[in-house]
Amino acid sequence: MISSSEYGSHSWELLVTVDHQHEEVQKEFLLRVTGDLHIGGVMLKLVEQIKISQDWSDYALWWEQKKCWLLKTHWTLDKCGVQADAKLFFTTQHKMLRLRLPNMKTVRLKVSFSSMVFKAVSDICKILNIRRSEELSLLKQSEDILKKKKKKDKNSKEPVTEDILNLCNSPVSSGLSGSPGFYSKTMTPVYDPISGTPASSTITWFSDSPLTEQNCSILAFSHPNCSPETLAEMYQPRTLADKAKLNAGWLDSSRSLMEQGILEDDQLLLRFKYYTFFDLNPKYDAVRINQIYEQARWAILIEEIDCTEEEMLIFAALQYHVSKLSLSSEAQDFTCESEVDEVEAALSNLEVTLEGGNASNILVGPFGSQNCFHCVKCIDSDEPTWFLIFLQRFITKCIVLKLFLIESAQGEPIEKLNLKGCEVVPDVNVAAKKFGIKLLIPVADGMNEVYLRCDNENQYARWMAACVLASKGKTMADSSYHPEVHKILSFLKMKNWTMSPQAVSDPESIDMKPECFISLRYTKKYKSKQLAARILEAHQNVSQMTLVEAKLRFIQAWQSLPEFGLSYYIVRFKGSKKDDVLGVSYNRLIRIDIATGDPITTWRFSNMKQWNVNWEIRQVAIEFDQNVSIAFTCLSADCKIIHEYIGGYIFLSTRSKDQNETLDEDLFHKLTGGQE
Repeated sequence: MISSSEYGSHSWELLVTVDHQHEEVQKEFLLRVTGDLHIGGVMLKLVEQIKISQDWSDYALWWEQKKCWLLKTHWTLDKCGVQADAKLFFTTQHKMLRLRLPNMKTVRLKVSFSSMVFKAVSDICKILNIRRSEELSLLKQSEDILKKKKKKDKNSKEPVTEDILNLCNSPVSSGLSGSPGFYSKTMTPVYDPISGTPASSTITWFSDSPLTEQNCSILAFSHPNCSPETLAEMYQPRTLADKAKLNAGWLDSSRSLMEQGILEDDQLLLRFKYYTFFDLNPKYDAVRINQIYEQARWAILIEEIDCTEEEMLIFAALQYHVSKLSLSSEAQDFTCESEVDEVEAALSNLEVTLEGGNASNILVGPFGSQNCFHCVKCIDSDEPTWFLIFLQRFITKCIVLKLFLIESAQGEPIEKLNLKGCEVVPDVNVAAKKFGIKLLIPVADGMNEVYLRCDNENQYARWMAACVLASKGKTMADSSYHPEVHKILSFLKMKNWTMSPQAVSDPESIDMKPECFISLRYTKKYKSKQLAARILEAHQNVSQMTLVEAKLRFIQAWQSLPEFGLSYYIVRFKGSKKDDVLGVSYNRLIRIDIATGDPITTWRFSNMKQWNVNWEIRQVAIEFDQNVSIAFTCLSADCKIIHEYIGGYIFLSTRSKDQNETLDEDLFHKLTGGQE
């Protein structure tokens, strides 16, 4: 019954459904409220009416019709727009979620369904001991991929059983303050170099963490490879349109899980979204390195990224080596790696940096002169021509490629090309003694292509390293030049293998299944014995590597592929009558012909002035230097995903090691959030 005083007031009844586990207590409650009652007052009145003694601190109000949380408890109902027809749910903010990790293991843990995805991923990574959480995000698989998987599972004779690692007792995922050990600014924990778990002297810092030594081993070690039958059943993109489907389901980092239709105990994929792996350190990043390795490995196996036959064999050899070490007892020997004192390492890096920044050495190149010069064959027309080429740095800090005809190296060059912002693509076949470098140099109407052909491995390594640094606006005097040369030479050495007689007779190699390390395209092309022999040949050059070295070398080889880091989307450019594919990378956008797969135009982020989104017509507009403007609508996904990619990569480019792993979350949301 309503009293006369209540009847004459401006009060009204509000229906709230409570999500609790007490079957004997009703779940729907009618509250008499007024528009000036704040959200906190509504929750207090509701709890008093429920009359159940329990901890309600994790509960909040969810507005079903508007798909939003009412988290600002000081706001009134009128300010929130809540009226009598609203249906509110009083439910927990932290709920169970299943996450499929890059290594195909599934973990089950509590995640905040009310926090923005960016913050939720940060909390997840703290639980899993993964640094640099800003590189990861959550991906919801598209309906087409799920339908194909369900169809294959239905045709399978054996039921699919999934081994789930349960981390539901995590203090972080429960909404409580977790152990500060992972990210403590005053106490830096020491980790075992292989497993990534805290060393015995600091293990007490992690006593409340669900990531025990056994669980950490599951995340930090690669486990036996899947069977060829399992690999054959996985979704494998055949075309650019198929690859575009893989990237359509990224969640909006500026909205919560609940706002995006994610329900309790749903399964999402935790993946590295941004391909800029900052500050990889084997001492602290065992889990992170392994998960990057696993994501790279599966990208190779299901042919999400293309590679040559020679490269595929190198990847297979590294996988085989990692698999052997992961199963052997040697991988458990934590004393095999000597730890470098952090202070000495920092002083050493400082010394190298200071030497590299010396004014007298600023133009010293790999050939011992003030400028980098050498004779290479430059092909930019139908006829190859020998040029004497200079790489010279000017006051403007741009690296210029000067081309002289070999007969007339004096006087003015016939052409000058600014290499800052260019794309450097390797074109190497060690067996055929082919060492080429393709330079895609941005100009106003697209890209100029210049091809450099080197005589041998050493010349190629020096020029490749010089061009890579030049594209970043750095000279060969930079401290990273010589490590880059060494990395390239090491990679070339892996490709140049010779057959060892004892390799085939190795008893451990008899049971090797090459189908576990090679994509289906090549397993159909060769017999199993042929593949096994060729993998063992390639394995000779990597057999002395440690487990972490092999994983890092695999990641480096993956990063050297021309298509590395490209996320594809089907778009329609303004003024065009046909669809194209847009490739989004960490430093550029590429327009690709959807029929042939050939790149049409490339635009560098370094030349971008501004970008914006017309949310009404879902159109992305970008303005570059030299009065170049483009606009497009995204057909295979929401345009917000591309907008977030661009802003996210720009945000990640601002990171530096002196930030002590603290991120400007507000800046990220300003660059990626949009104004819908």
